[in-house]
Amino acid sequence: MLWDKIQKILSEKKMSINQLSLKMGLSKNNRTMYQLRNGKIKKPSFELMCKIADALDVSLDIFKE
Repeated sequence: MLWDKIQKILSEKKMSINQLSLKMGLSKNNRTMYQLRNGKIKKPSFELMCKIADALDVSLDIFKE
């Protein structure tokens, strides 16, 4: 599952969802990442995935595996 991969990377980097959101240029009150975690966003946009990968400093390809 996509969120499991994101959560693993967050854990490895000792980052919170709020920290990720801020690195993505979202406000800490933005619900996007929580919606993704809770399955309310089933198919995230390419743009959102690029922002996540950039904020986590990982290749977008890591989410294809």
